[in-house]
Amino acid sequence: MKIVVHDYAGHAFPISLSRALAARGHQVVHAFASSLQTPRGELSRKADDSPTLEFREIPMNPEYVRYKYSFRRRRSMEICYGREVAKFITEWKPDAVLSGNTPTETQEPITRAAIAHGGRFYYWVQDFYSLAVDQILRKKIPIAGAWIGAWYRHLDRRQFQRSSKVIAITGDFTPILAKEFGVDPAKVAVVPNWALIEEIPILPKDNAWSRLHELHDKFVYLYSGTIGMKHNPAMLLELARKHSGDPSVRVLIVSEGIGAEWLRKESAAAGLGNLLIMPYQPFHDLPSVLATGDVLVGILEAEAGVFSVPSKTLSYLCAGRPLLLAMPLENLAARITRDHRAGLTVAPNDLPGFLTAAGELRGSAPLRAELARNARAYAEATFPVEKTAAVFDQILRA
Repeated sequence: MKIVVHDYAGHAFPISLSRALAARGHQVVHAFASSLQTPRGELSRKADDSPTLEFREIPMNPEYVRYKYSFRRRRSMEICYGREVAKFITEWKPDAVLSGNTPTETQEPITRAAIAHGGRFYYWVQDFYSLAVDQILRKKIPIAGAWIGAWYRHLDRRQFQRSSKVIAITGDFTPILAKEFGVDPAKVAVVPNWALIEEIPILPKDNAWSRLHELHDKFVYLYSGTIGMKHNPAMLLELARKHSGDPSVRVLIVSEGIGAEWLRKESAAAGLGNLLIMPYQPFHDLPSVLATGDVLVGILEAEAGVFSVPSKTLSYLCAGRPLLLAMPLENLAARITRDHRAGLTVAPNDLPGFLTAAGELRGSAPLRAELARNARAYAEATFPVEKTAAVFDQILRA
């Protein structure tokens, strides 16, 4: 079968799916956008990859990063990018297109191109872009925002209707799809996200990367990943402020973009030398980066609710380190962490609780060790990609 796996962002776990599907005998093109500022996997062939796997970088306007938070300019670039993906799909004529992590207006021409020649489209729902746009714009520009939000909802509804199957990353999405977009629950397949357990071994804290950055002998609270509109970077700033008098503690942020820049500015103004900000690191360094952390931190705003499941938390579980999460308690990532006792969770606006939990983890090595063991055990039992690839294979064949 000819399959296009389109992951707009170029994250690591969809790449592993493309590799696994190609190993199963399918002809697979993994398509992704150029010029994005986001954590990425290894978007090129490896020596042991199936010969039926190809990576295709689709051009995105190089000015995209500069205008990411300008709605009008960003929208224009995203629409142009969607047309470029559609052009490739029209030329290659796949049997199936699986597309996720993709803005609504970008997804529109992709869905049309996928079915125009008799192929099938599968909407891989990672979050609800149209609902987020609706929520944000109604606050900023109430009247026009409501109209724009309704337009995005309409597009999503139409794209779900075109889909042969809607693939949701959590069962929490099924009632949202039914209520907001009229999707029959029978049309929804739930396939939870995963992390690359095969490529994230447990490493010692004292490793080449941690020594390079003089962190091997420090207690490190580590946040790695995007800090965008769904996050509250002030929690990280206050974590650094809380430990500013302890020379053995560092708060390490591995991120880029508006949230990282805000933290850089605010920490400098507050004289917080214990808050370190680094750009995204190459994927092959990720195990060493995560191993440098004694506690791995995740944050998510209350408005995100169940709409977003931060993929960084799944990589955290692989690393064999305790998690500290400030996010809606009903969120899947928070539930996994709580149910499997892999870390401590607090509500997203509970700063005192967040700092107390951070101190509890700092003060108890036995607690950290127990939570770390539980985290890795869950990842080993749940994340092997071959299990997930078999599920996707069955869905795409059907």
